[in-house]
Amino acid sequence: MALNLNHFQERLENEQAELENQLSQVARRNPENPSEWVPKPNERDASQADENVVADAIEEYEDNAAIAGALEKRLNDVKSGLDKLKHNVYGKCQICDKDIEEDRLNANPAARTCKEHINSL
Repeated sequence: MALNLNHFQERLENEQAELENQLSQVARRNPENPSEWVPKPNERDASQADENVVADAIEEYEDNAAIAGALEKRLNDVKSGLDKLKHNVYGKCQICDKDIEEDRLNANPAARTCKEHINSL
């Protein structure tokens, strides 16, 4: 397979920057582990608020946690793809080690498996 690796690297790097930007809206880097993101707490002072304000703050935090979790998972997949490019193993299925189809990589440059094993991980 003759993939244009520069094309995929550029796409992955652009997606990484976008994901980090989106994550910064709902989360912050964990100071104890900078590779990990934690949801941002609500900035409103709910300590003396009525129960509706407290409930809204909790709901907003839970929403941020769910969004951050999904974005962080995708970010880790993108970083894995960039790491594979760096180590010359990009485009190989993690299950069978066959080439991942180019149309699959075009649809998802961070794909970890070929079409045959798409539901294996």
